[in-house]
Amino acid sequence: MYTCTVKNERFQFQSIREILAKASEEKSGDKMARIAAQSYLERMAAKVVLSELTLKEIFENPVIPYEQDEVTRIIYDDINQYIYKEISHWSVGELRDYILSHKTNTSDLFRISKGLTSEMISGVSKLMSSIDLVMASQKIRPIAHCNTTIGEAGRLAFRCQPNHPIDNPEGILASLKEGLSYGSGDAVIGVNPNNDSVESVSKILHMTHDFMQKWEIPTQNCVLAHITTQMQALRKGAPIALMFQSLAGTQAANNDFGISKEILDEAFEMMAKYGTSTGPNQLYFETGQGSEVSLDAHLGVDMQTLEARTYGYARHWKPFMVNNVSGFIGPETIYDGKQVIRADLEDLFMGKLHGLPMGIAPTYTNHMQADQNDQEIAGMLTALAGANFYMGVPGGDDVMLSYQDTSYHDDASLREMLGLRPLREFELWLEKMGIMENGRLTERAGDLSIFK
Repeated sequence: MYTCTVKNERFQFQSIREILAKASEEKSGDKMARIAAQSYLERMAAKVVLSELTLKEIFENPVIPYEQDEVTRIIYDDINQYIYKEISHWSVGELRDYILSHKTNTSDLFRISKGLTSEMISGVSKLMSSIDLVMASQKIRPIAHCNTTIGEAGRLAFRCQPNHPIDNPEGILASLKEGLSYGSGDAVIGVNPNNDSVESVSKILHMTHDFMQKWEIPTQNCVLAHITTQMQALRKGAPIALMFQSLAGTQAANNDFGISKEILDEAFEMMAKYGTSTGPNQLYFETGQGSEVSLDAHLGVDMQTLEARTYGYARHWKPFMVNNVSGFIGPETIYDGKQVIRADLEDLFMGKLHGLPMGIAPTYTNHMQADQNDQEIAGMLTALAGANFYMGVPGGDDVMLSYQDTSYHDDASLREMLGLRPLREFELWLEKMGIMENGRLTERAGDLSIFK
């Protein structure tokens, strides 16, 4: 039992899992799961206790036992034991101080990250303010390569997301052209299909691949169907540069997603052999706080810690992109704009400290207590913190998935405000097309006649 007294009130915690849950900032999903702190004082007491725990104590008490959960096994099997033992005596508070120290650089953080479990990374982020999370995230810059290189200093990428409610080819291509004309698409041209059949997915893959070939666009294509559908399409010769799958932080939730280590291993090997990209990073994962709660597969673990575990699971396959969509599910897990902003900052930091090229989708749905102002604040803060990429959705409103995200115009604005440029290979193409000059969009931006 762990205890702490705050303002003459004594609080007791039965486990590290409970401490992690009650040290979290308020989230509606944790309240719905009945694991959240009941008061501000209880939250502060949990943070105090958490700050004094050693990394060794957290290591020896995973929130879900090794024997019971594939995600736990992946995380623990991938830990560098030598580095872990070097720092195992640190408290979580000391880990926070190390991360935020002006003496600690990117190389230092990449090194210690190899000895950190996901629960440790979740724990330290719970002790950080918003400024702390931004400063820490700025220090960490994972780099990966598919056909383009993501994560280099001074670069900000975007996924061009030309979804269409009935997968109409002309509609997809019109939206794709618009996104490219604003400099969006260097991370990936990624379409969420309405029809998840192998035939339909293959058709979109061929269409986007052929368009990329015709216009010599240095990027990668992806259709965000279930990974097994993409694997079938790949076996039949569909051109896939980047393979997608949504992940969660418990084996129970991943079972509901229809995935396992065995399936992901096979996909990884297939892409290395048959994928159209140069690699070596050829997988794209999507995550978001709340999926385990919505599936009733959280097992009493808080959303933030489960999200960290998702990143620990994802890093096993060395992805090119990991995209966080906390806020996509709705108010049952992320209630309002304040919770969206906090979750986005937490997730960016946790993903980057896991060594992942991390993107943020500051999403909201119309039944949440959030709006465009909240979304734009989240976008600006996470861009300042060094997010690797964002979505590019026409008009900021996805007509197929019915949620709000960053628009092609938002993409261009974020780059311009922070003096960032597209991925190196893609910027050269934009200059060749007359869309960009010296890192700024030209008057041809938004002109779809470029592609006639």
